[in-house]
Amino acid sequence: MEQLRKLEQVQRTMTLMESGGCNTNHQDSDRFLANLILLLIQPCGELNMETKCSLISEHLPKISVGFLEDVSRSLTEEGVQKNIVQNTFPLSHDTKTDIGHSETDFEDMAMIRLDAMQRANSTLEDFVSNSLFLRSYFMFHGMDVNAPQSIFRYLPMLSFTESYIYQLDTWNEKMLHIPTNGNTVVGGSNVEKNRSGIIKLMEVFQTDPFRPLVLLFEHHGLLTERIREELRCGEEYWDLERKLCCLLLTKNKVSIEDVMRAIHLKSFDYRVLNLLLYQLRGAKVNDLHMEFLSISEFLVEVSDDLFDYEDDVLENNFNILRMFVRIYGASTAQTMLAKCISEAEEKYDHLLKTLDPQLSSKYRRRCEEATKEGGKISGHALGTWSMPPAIVDEDLYRSNVLSSRSTMVPPDRHSLE
Repeated sequence: MEQLRKLEQVQRTMTLMESGGCNTNHQDSDRFLANLILLLIQPCGELNMETKCSLISEHLPKISVGFLEDVSRSLTEEGVQKNIVQNTFPLSHDTKTDIGHSETDFEDMAMIRLDAMQRANSTLEDFVSNSLFLRSYFMFHGMDVNAPQSIFRYLPMLSFTESYIYQLDTWNEKMLHIPTNGNTVVGGSNVEKNRSGIIKLMEVFQTDPFRPLVLLFEHHGLLTERIREELRCGEEYWDLERKLCCLLLTKNKVSIEDVMRAIHLKSFDYRVLNLLLYQLRGAKVNDLHMEFLSISEFLVEVSDDLFDYEDDVLENNFNILRMFVRIYGASTAQTMLAKCISEAEEKYDHLLKTLDPQLSSKYRRRCEEATKEGGKISGHALGTWSMPPAIVDEDLYRSNVLSSRSTMVPPDRHSLE
């Protein structure tokens, strides 16, 4: 009711402004002036209307845009700190994620949406349960994945962290659908409609997007320099992903150094979760385990890219095979990627032998079980590799797929009964 009363007061004031010739014929401007007028008529000690008007006239010239930005920044940081102390942490960004809609003015929206939490579940399942390569990180912490208390003790912080990262990743993916150059959006039929939305999303990634998460870790005594560095790696990965996918769409040269840097950075979220789990447990980081898991993460990312290759071409997502096809050509790309995989597998096997024998045996056994579960019963302990055919002309491929989808006839409902 209080909000309705305030809204009614604003509307009534705007009506009075119009009758008094004080309106600007711009809704947002009139609403701002109405709120300012309502503030001026509020009691404030012994100040009367004349004194208030005199103060406004005297001091308004001193209030610059820079001053307002400094105050806003200070209050925002203070608010975030206060929310963290109170453990409320209502993360929000002035960002509307549905960029495809005609309305692109970013309104108040929860920082973490349900779809981001749902997407985060896949990573959390990898982290604690049944990934082909990563069952499980808990194993490297001497924890029993089958003991619920082990999972749920740390799950809130791990789940929140991964969901936060996935929300940012969702926004980043929206920018991949339209190539960008600096702050200028180019290409695409809906560019003008989406321009302001894309630019505002870009601003999110240029203004320390992980700051609220860093403050949360700091408040709970979990923040370390290694965690900070992995978060910086995340920002670097998203930047490289946007850059490389833009280069593909605009037919420009792609650097193999950038591609390999990106694929190694891509699993930064797993490393953040792993380092966070060390902190939550009050344990020292095991560098050997981190190095071994880093190689496992690389192989997982390559495997996922091969599985998602066609979809990534359609969606203009980062994919290592896409990049290799551009760099080496369709006839050589698979051979060069196979060489990278072989080198990583050799390092993987070497590091696996340096692990504690019991842990190494347990990890190897789990990988073999997962390989059989996936229907692969021969070859390397991690399974055999299957590369999809290279797509030479991505534009033609997208056009053909989209054309076939648009001409598909929905099945007769009666034929399904």
